[in-house]
Amino acid sequence: MPGREAYTRQVSASDSNGTSRADERAVLFTHGQRDTVSDEQATEAPTDDQPQKPSESVTHRWATGMSVEDEPHYHQLKRVLGEAALRQLGVYPLPADFLLSVAMPVFNERHTIHEIIRRVRAVPIPKEIILVDDCSTDGTTDILKEMEGQPDIKLAFHSKNQGKGAGLRTAFGMASGDVVIVQDADLEYDPNEYPRLIQPIVDGRADVVYGSRFIGDVTRIHLFWHRVANGILTLLSNIFTNLNLTDMETCYKVFRRGVLDDIKIRQNRFGVEPELTAKIARRRCRVYEMPISYHGRDYSEGKKIGLRDAFDALYCIVRYSIAD
Repeated sequence: MPGREAYTRQVSASDSNGTSRADERAVLFTHGQRDTVSDEQATEAPTDDQPQKPSESVTHRWATGMSVEDEPHYHQLKRVLGEAALRQLGVYPLPADFLLSVAMPVFNERHTIHEIIRRVRAVPIPKEIILVDDCSTDGTTDILKEMEGQPDIKLAFHSKNQGKGAGLRTAFGMASGDVVIVQDADLEYDPNEYPRLIQPIVDGRADVVYGSRFIGDVTRIHLFWHRVANGILTLLSNIFTNLNLTDMETCYKVFRRGVLDDIKIRQNRFGVEPELTAKIARRRCRVYEMPISYHGRDYSEGKKIGLRDAFDALYCIVRYSIAD
């Protein structure tokens, strides 16, 4: 196949029961384009320089689930695309003992909880999933109790409904990973974004990363006044924190765990978003922002944030810019 290089990449993932599996997938790169190729094409030996042998001493994992046997393919791709392009795609090494903590508050999400856990598990990064049930009343609690004992799951149950902030306070206290990411239990945010979002922290460039819904990725267009409110609250937050975020209210907030060790969450509801933002700003954390996709839902689909939370956010922006 002149002028093209085919390679096979092994992607490790997990099914809904946490069982490891491997999926052989052939991908063809040509002048920055990507196409699926047949098994026969994928097994053709490259005509260019032979890829490098994998190192005998493994000191890292791959953010894309690649194993040490896949390193020759990585080096071949690096020669074609360049290391910078691969890192933009989320293809980069992780420390061998790296662990990601996924903090997921849950309230009345029985229709989505199985699917969001499946999606989180499918991301090929070593992780623990911390599920905090905030006294659900729709059967979600029973679903979560069935997951007790699964090795990648940590569970906590609140005896009364308190809110997202309370759920995060519990989840952060249970986290043992190097990096902690916040994940909602609905399907608005895509866990496939994890490799890109954690990368600035893994590289040592950032302490905190925010995923922005408003700076250039696929986003569902709806709820105009929510977008306006988000813009106003983010602007006011920036005025008080001297940050220049585009999406202060985003769910996808990623922290180096040491940052959270120094922060005590006081807000029980959605006021936790401006509270965390103000506290990381006051600690002069290195904050990065990255584009993410967003598949928002409306109130008929279970959206919970309301007008009261907007007024609470205004209070929290001012309150926590002054003191913890």
